[in-house]
Amino acid sequence: MNTNKNKWLIPIAFTNIYVIWGITFLAISFGLNGFPPFILSGFRFLGAGIIMIGYLLVKGEKANSAINWKKNAITGILILTGGTGLVAWGEQYVTASEAAIAIATGPFWFIAIDKKNWSYYFSDKFIPLGLVIGFAGLILFLNGSVSGSGSHIQTADASIRIIAFVVLGLSSVAWVLGSLYSKKNPAGHSTFMNIAQQLITAGIASFIIAFFRNEWTGFSIVKVPLNAWLGLFFLIVFGSIIAYLSYIWLLSVKPAALVSTHTYINPIVTVIAGWIVANQTININQFYGLIVILAGVLLTNVTKYFKLSKRSKVKIRRVIRHVNKNARPYQPI
Repeated sequence: MNTNKNKWLIPIAFTNIYVIWGITFLAISFGLNGFPPFILSGFRFLGAGIIMIGYLLVKGEKANSAINWKKNAITGILILTGGTGLVAWGEQYVTASEAAIAIATGPFWFIAIDKKNWSYYFSDKFIPLGLVIGFAGLILFLNGSVSGSGSHIQTADASIRIIAFVVLGLSSVAWVLGSLYSKKNPAGHSTFMNIAQQLITAGIASFIIAFFRNEWTGFSIVKVPLNAWLGLFFLIVFGSIIAYLSYIWLLSVKPAALVSTHTYINPIVTVIAGWIVANQTININQFYGLIVILAGVLLTNVTKYFKLSKRSKVKIRRVIRHVNKNARPYQPI
């Protein structure tokens, strides 16, 4: 895709990952009104994957490489089944806003797990400082979540809520492991075909987990309420297709540091959407924790943003020099 001819797509794509992924946490909570967590994830991923692979096969793409299916299966199970599926499980006991804020710590886990690049990360004074501040914010947020009264999930006691936050942390770890595996073991299909295969295998894995968790026992699809179906529809079409494709496309045309700014926006969108749509609120300690977490994430990326800004200034200077070199003297008509 020629980005010069499609510059108008860039703000749309950023809006998709900023807003849609923020609302996705709320859509999961609606879906849980009728679906158990891994059944919900199974329908979400398998539905999106079938839609995508069907479109690609009609276009003539092939999906008959066992090696690529294996690589995409590992990536999909880690990122989607583990990363996103565990979020659905956690949202049984915490609000969408709380889940989104907990997931905002993802960049910290990426730095902690990516041992190969530790020498680079910790040579930058802002990164360890950001890690310390971010985890301090996480502790403040968790303290406010367990001891405060901001949650509307009154049936969950403190111990299960702590477990839920631990699981949400593990979901971030699974997402990072999947991302690192995908980077080191790229599949040979097109990006869209890789995503389709990841979604399909993640959906099947979610259904298998649902079977071993006995989620199918007593579940009746005809008893699922309309708001849960609407939540599932949003997750399939907007969360797993439109926003995910926007994210992958932006990574191909914009610096990763710029695309990663969705980390700051998603929890804010979730908090606002949760307050408007579902009357969800966060208490003052959770709010302070959110601000400190986002400050920590910003510090871990500040050098990348500075380098990005520096490169942009160099490009601007080159353009100005080019214009000045080729400009004709002013001649009055």
